[in-house]
Amino acid sequence: MPENSSSITRSAPRLRRRLLAAALALPLTVAGPSVAASASATPAVASAVPSGPTASVSLGDSYISGEAGRWMGNAAGTDSGHNGTDRAWNGSSADPSVVYGPTAASGCDRSDVAEVLGASTVAQKTIDLACSGAVTANVFRAADGGQSLKGEAPQADQLATVARQNNVKLITLSIGGNDLGFSGIISNCVQDYLIWYSYCHDSAQSQIDSGMPTAMAGVGKAIDEIRAVMSDAGYAQSDYRLVLQSYPSPIPRSAEMRYPESGWSRSDTGGCPFWNADADWARDSMVPQISKALAGVAASKGAQFLDLSDMLQGREVCSTATRQPSAGSGPSATTSEWARFLDGGFNSTQGVLQESMHPNYYGQLALGRCLTLLWGRSSGDYACRNTAGQDASGMYLAAR
Repeated sequence: MPENSSSITRSAPRLRRRLLAAALALPLTVAGPSVAASASATPAVASAVPSGPTASVSLGDSYISGEAGRWMGNAAGTDSGHNGTDRAWNGSSADPSVVYGPTAASGCDRSDVAEVLGASTVAQKTIDLACSGAVTANVFRAADGGQSLKGEAPQADQLATVARQNNVKLITLSIGGNDLGFSGIISNCVQDYLIWYSYCHDSAQSQIDSGMPTAMAGVGKAIDEIRAVMSDAGYAQSDYRLVLQSYPSPIPRSAEMRYPESGWSRSDTGGCPFWNADADWARDSMVPQISKALAGVAASKGAQFLDLSDMLQGREVCSTATRQPSAGSGPSATTSEWARFLDGGFNSTQGVLQESMHPNYYGQLALGRCLTLLWGRSSGDYACRNTAGQDASGMYLAAR
């Protein structure tokens, strides 16, 4: 049990009860079916690339679909437009389809600032096929065990159509986090802070360790499926680039939290209800472990790797280097948080719960800049990081 648990009252006010309800409602994504390690990538074939416009395509889950792109920072409270953070606010109500288009209804939440759109100089067309909540099985072709999601065909099957109608130059993939039950881990850690006054990191670490082999086998198979689709469409591997990216940490380590561990400011104001030890584990153990495993898959499959584990450093939810906007000081790329806080606690209508703990509007712009920079490096693996006090233009690559 955390050391200061006795100093915290157990009579949670109304706002805290709402936050707890949000934590309990966080969707637990069940890992897809167990898959054996796939065969090595499809051998290169003679090139017969379609003559359509050049295209850059994104595949995978919520961390690349554009989830949370609706929000310019975070602001606790119930004021209209939430101190200017809600891009869907039209002056009298909020319309998420302004940001997510028709995918606001399905829940795929492809935003107008999704990573692939932010890297618009890569190709003539930018195409986002990713969908929030996707697991590796949602990428596989249906003929090879792929599963539909939210009314859409498996992503590899969608890619097949795109590849025949366009000259695909870049495919960027973000997948594996939901296979590991990432949202369920967040939910458990929040409940341990609000209800049980205990730590989550030991059980969460066991879950990550036990699920890693199957999850990474799924990621490897997803890459093989993408390679097979491209080969069937007439592409040689040298005709396009395939990038596998990792995940950023949405919360900081405890030494960089601007709200104290005791009391309720982390939950009632900050939207980051995690114990110090759990925050340190997530930031310095879980995220690097997943990144290392994904890098290994990329290397084994001949894909370029983009390490995003430090991309939000100093811009995370509740980071000491950021602040929430106020009525007199609106959101800013240089001072606001770049990830969405745990939504649902301050006002049940502020946003959609699944947006929580994802790069927001500013974070999505930064991701787009990372991809643009990587496109300028024809080979090699890189980590993308931000420059303190700068907007997305301050993103830079560091060799891994």
